[in-house]
Parts: sequence; C-alpha cells; structure tokens
Amino acid sequence: MAVFTQGTPCWVDAQLPDLQAGKRFYGELFGWSFDPDRDEALLRGRRVAGLLPKRDGRMPTTWTVYLAVGDAGIAAERVKAAGGRMVMEPYPVGPFGVLALAADPGGAVFGLRQAGDADGFEVVDEPGAFCWLEVHTREPDAVDTFYASAFGWLGRQSQPAGATEADYRVWSPPRSGAGSWPAAFGGRAVITDAFPAELPGHVLVHFAVRDCDTACATAVRLGGRVTTDPADTPHGRTAVLQDNQGARFAVLEKRAAKPPG
Repeated sequence: MAVFTQGTPCWVDAQLPDLQAGKRFYGELFGWSFDPDRDEALLRGRRVAGLLPKRDGRMPTTWTVYLAVGDAGIAAERVKAAGGRMVMEPYPVGPFGVLALAADPGGAVFGLRQAGDADGFEVVDEPGAFCWLEVHTREPDAVDTFYASAFGWLGRQSQPAGATEADYRVWSPPRSGAGSWPAAFGGRAVITDAFPAELPGHVLVHFAVRDCDTACATAVRLGGRVTTDPADTPHGRTAVLQDNQGARFAVLEKRAAKPPG
C-alpha cells in the first residue's frame, strides 16, 4: 500500500453516465487500460485514476481529487472547524478504505480518503497520470486560510506567465523538518469578473501529457472539446478540456521537473 503525505492528493476519479464511452475516450487520450475487477484505470499496469458509472443522475459529471487523511472522521471535523462543510460524511468502501466529500468556503468540492488495503496512485507526474490540482475560487482569502488550517498547506504567491497582477497561490505540504520548501502539488487561482457569474468554485484536475496541442486535437476527435486554448506557462504548456460527457480537466505538457513553484 502506498503511503501519502497527509493532506496531499492521493487519488482522482470521475463518475460518468456512460462508462464504456468514458473508457474509450480516456483509453485513447491517455493510453489507459482498465482493471476488469475494479473501477480503475491503469497506466502500464499501475493504478492512475478511477472511472465509475454514475449512480445518481442529479450529481454533476466531474473529476474529483481526494486528499490523503489518517482518519476521515477527524479530518471531517477539521474541515468544519476551518469553515468548510461536509457534502458527504465519511463512509466505508470495503478494502478501499473510507471516503468523504467536502467543500471549501468558496464552494469547491474535494474528497477525503482514508487508506484501505490497496488503493491510491501508483504513478503520478508522468504522461497520462495526475500531476497537479488547482482550486478556482471567488473567495481567495477564506480559501487560503481554510486549507492552511484544515490540512497545514503552505502557500506562497506566484504569477502565471503573461499576467502582471495575477493573484495565484502555490501550495506545498507542511515541512517535515529543516530544509528547502517542499515540492508543490497544487495552486489556487481567482475566478475574476471576466468569467460568467454562474461559474462556481471548483477544483481542476491536471493530467500530464507529452504534447498539449496533440492532446487537445485528440480530445476533440474523440468527442470532447477545448474550453481554454493551449497556453505557455513557466512550467509547461496547458489547456482545459471537457471529455465526451462533460467532465472538465486540464492537460499539462511539462517543461520542468515539477509543477509551478
């Protein structure tokens, strides 16, 4: 069983109305195969994500990122004490541990995952695998305070390429001791007035790709669409896509060893 730093991403999944169509889309886009006995995608035989059939049509079709916690019940109380709320209280999922869904003060939904027998990422930061999370919010001050309080995240300001006054924060896990700043795993971006008023706070999951423009073209060919065109940043070329069932995610063609920060 993999061991993840507390409060950092350990898994992502998507619930899709048409699971087989989702497998065809992501199988070709990222080179995933699929475990016949578990609702999991594999990259060269290693666990990389979950694809599940949607059981409730009222739920959005979206990618969810899960944060590793030692005790989901305790983590849920910390979420509430820090100003967040529980969307779904912790519930056991057999050998997969204990899961929960929470929302930060800006409304972005994320998961909590208390480890089971054999779960979580077996590979990250490789083409076809998770590489970054990004919280988009209209409440940056409240959200920054929330994640620092609930999970001990360390934040520092950064600035995306081409922006002169952008408010972008990079997040790292707590320091375990003396030394350099821990590697970043995610960031926080502000939803400005340039976006539609109905756009809610959300977490955008990023997957690494070898070529951003090729990935965009492939997604469109497979029935998806590009919602934010490819753009160069200090850490690589990135774009935001929708799959063939409406789930949003981002792709990142890395040009550095690590995500921004």
